[in-house]
Amino acid sequence: MADDGAFCFEQPLNERIRTFLRLEHLLARLRYHEADESVWGRRAAMGALLDILNVMSRHDIRTEVSKELGQRYAGLERLAERDDVDDAALRHVLDELDTLGRELQRVPPQFASYLLRDNELLNSLNNRLPIPGGSCGFDLPAYQHWLAQDAAGIRADIERWCERILPFENAVRTLLRLLRDSARPRPVTAENGVFVHNTETGTQLIRVLLDDADVYPEISAGRHRATLRFMQYENTDLRVCQAQTSVEFRMACCRY
Repeated sequence: MADDGAFCFEQPLNERIRTFLRLEHLLARLRYHEADESVWGRRAAMGALLDILNVMSRHDIRTEVSKELGQRYAGLERLAERDDVDDAALRHVLDELDTLGRELQRVPPQFASYLLRDNELLNSLNNRLPIPGGSCGFDLPAYQHWLAQDAAGIRADIERWCERILPFENAVRTLLRLLRDSARPRPVTAENGVFVHNTETGTQLIRVLLDDADVYPEISAGRHRATLRFMQYENTDLRVCQAQTSVEFRMACCRY
């Protein structure tokens, strides 16, 4: 959901932004379930935490985020030479990027892999979660015992495991905010439910904003072209079909 209440669909155009969006999604899940101190809330929070650690262990996240911060810093720094730029606002963003970069450098490389390997509870839970129902009490009595501990102790454990995730959370949030703010959505019409767009060089993220909740876009995008097909449910079985009418929407092609 976008800030103005519209339904927002996003399509990344490169692997780095795709990973950042996945992390943003998983971190939102984690923060939502953290507030629920029931057993089921803790289970959901742990599932999100393990997903985050697995994503981070499979990608060189520190290098990717640091590289993106450096590129954004260099790009924004060049704007200081322009007369139409708010110097105070620009300096604030540059200081923010510099601080985020310094915080990331204090995080040990491959910390996620080591945490999943060396923490016995996280390791055993991570091995069982891919199995449907694999975290049942009879499979993981140690996990059941941990979930029965006092709320303060469980909260402290989760906060300790999340401590090194926080710099990435702050950096990814800032980078995606800057990317989304780089382009204003413009009104577009998809005739017969289809719209083809020639993407500009360097486009990293396509955002589609809809006021109509009856349709949604399927986005196929490459370096040079994006095709949007607006779909809708055909019947109560939730079978989908392409909309045959004109669809009014807004689109932003975001790039730094």
